[in-house]
Amino acid sequence: MARSPVLAAGGIVLRQGQTPLVAVVRLRKRNEWVLPKGKLDDGETPRAAAEREVVEETGHDVAVHEFLGTLVYESRGGSKVVHYWRMEARGGAVHELMRDVKAVDWLPLADAVDRLSRDYERAFLENVGPIALSAAAHAATTRRARAKQPEKRRTRRPDVTAPPAVTPAPAPSLPDQSSPQVAQHDDVTVVIDATAGTSVEQAVDEAQPAGPPSFALEIEPVAVDTVESRTRQRPRSFLQKLRNWLRRDT
Repeated sequence: MARSPVLAAGGIVLRQGQTPLVAVVRLRKRNEWVLPKGKLDDGETPRAAAEREVVEETGHDVAVHEFLGTLVYESRGGSKVVHYWRMEARGGAVHELMRDVKAVDWLPLADAVDRLSRDYERAFLENVGPIALSAAAHAATTRRARAKQPEKRRTRRPDVTAPPAVTPAPAPSLPDQSSPQVAQHDDVTVVIDATAGTSVEQAVDEAQPAGPPSFALEIEPVAVDTVESRTRQRPRSFLQKLRNWLRRDT
């Protein structure tokens, strides 16, 4: 029965300088120079495994960038599949090397290719190395360009203040009007809206059929004793005029 391939991950690790350098590590057991890599732990993603293995084998914290490719080869234990990412070392070494690694060296790309002990790793680095260097140079140029850009000044938005309170203009003064005068007759209350200086008699006289009457009628019960009692309370001439006008209107 065919055995499942062994999954591993690693990195083409660069250290920036006037000449970019590539990390290669020397294994203690076989005394071979190889690219930093290692097997995946249970439940670990290839990218996470690549970062962890590179930190353990080089002693440097790294920033993980683009995926570069996959190297597949046969080993004594069967097929091995290794995924590689471009990485950049941060500062100097901050971790002790793992026991399986005897040394780490930083070399220019061509020298790193020559230093590798395995033919398939040399062929791989020879092909993906220039890609990693080009990507790193582009990223460095972008960072420098951003650093040179002047900081954008934030324009201060003018304070928005509430509009001043507007005092409503006084309503135009109307001609003085006296309060409506009320005239009562039998069971009818007549409210006459007369202008100032106009007597009730004049308002009644002016409200002739020649035009609509300038008053409003309100029909409501009036508690009275007798018509004669109201007649004694008002001049007969006014009541007579009012009666005559009502008869004409009906």
